[in-house]
Amino acid sequence: MDKSEISLERMRTFVRVAERGNLSAVARELGVGQSTVTRHVQELEDAVGVPLLSRTTRRVTLTEEGGGYYTNCVQILRLTDRSVEEARTSRSALAGSIRISCTAALGVLQISKSIFAFQDLHPDVAIDLSLTDERIDLVQEGVDMAFRLGPLTDSSMKLRALGESRRLLVASPDYLARHGRPTVPQELVGHKAIRMSNVAGSDVLDLQGSDGSRHSVSFDGNFRVDHGLGAREALIAGRGIAPAHHWLVDDLLRQGRLETVLPDYSPPSVPLSLLIVPERSGIARVRLLVEFLSVRVSAMPGIQ
Repeated sequence: MDKSEISLERMRTFVRVAERGNLSAVARELGVGQSTVTRHVQELEDAVGVPLLSRTTRRVTLTEEGGGYYTNCVQILRLTDRSVEEARTSRSALAGSIRISCTAALGVLQISKSIFAFQDLHPDVAIDLSLTDERIDLVQEGVDMAFRLGPLTDSSMKLRALGESRRLLVASPDYLARHGRPTVPQELVGHKAIRMSNVAGSDVLDLQGSDGSRHSVSFDGNFRVDHGLGAREALIAGRGIAPAHHWLVDDLLRQGRLETVLPDYSPPSVPLSLLIVPERSGIARVRLLVEFLSVRVSAMPGIQ
């Protein structure tokens, strides 16, 4: 085995192939030809002396030996990256890049403004904002931190609880003029509902009254959407009633383009959290951005 062939570049290529399971996808990600990716993996396998990947026409998977080697490579690369970051931090704490993942509607309407404000203060920090409603694997996608709405299951990340996102029922004045204004939860039955197709159980609406009473009502309509910004547009167009995060519709409420429905009743609030990759949390610019965003998010409409 020629250990000189075991370079960090080859390790990184191997790790990405193991995580993506596709040579061409990694080639596109790295901006190189697929032959280069194949060569890096082959050279690494030759240097190690055992097959690390099993290749088929459809997918690339780890061999038994490759699984253990992958785990060690990830640790080595994380340590290397952290060492480089710490060295850079000692010279310029507020320079470098940060990758953030965020729910699309929240990112477009709220978080992007805070990022712009942060970069105005620290222009040498480059930020890559990925807008997706999918709960991605932060480590696999190379993301430093991610905003999450709802319950969390990933216990391997550092967690910063940002608060509860309050929701309310809203509709356009035009819709309410045409279809009437409900005065109690039971009167929602028969109204047109704008539902989120990617939320289980959205055909039943749970509400809590200001007196603590709880109500569950049937909630259905002829328009469903899997994106918060799509629901926002449907509300503006007068397509029905929907539960919405306060930060999603605050500007529309202030402009009179939407109105609150059943103001004495509200859907359950949703936890809002910031997940941080532990190995990245000690980097000065990441730590500073986490603190900056925590303060800014606490001032968002409807965050309790």
